[in-house]
Amino acid sequence: MTPAQRAAVIQEWRGLPQPPAASHRCKSTAELLPALMQKLGLKERLRETEVIGAWCSIVGDFIAAHSAPATLRDGILYVRVLQPALHYELERVAKPRILQKLKQRFGGKTIRDVRFRLG
Repeated sequence: MTPAQRAAVIQEWRGLPQPPAASHRCKSTAELLPALMQKLGLKERLRETEVIGAWCSIVGDFIAAHSAPATLRDGILYVRVLQPALHYELERVAKPRILQKLKQRFGGKTIRDVRFRLG
């Protein structure tokens, strides 16, 4: 007989009321971590790190060597570009293709737009 069963038998024999069932307020880490990350704003930062890490494979070596994603805020990826000519090329010609690749890889909710800035 387990200690819990023994205690239940003794309580029944004595005629004492049953204690209220203990509510299990304990939760696993897997249940708590997503909500905590959302609350602290770390979920978006994690996605930002993934996007920055994948930039070279998405745009190619040449563009990656002359540009760098700076930040991801509210679904908009801000990219710094070093040369004005490349800025023009990215903004006018390559933007739809780059945006399509980003959305395909990370989803439309994560990245809605790409904005290129000199600097």
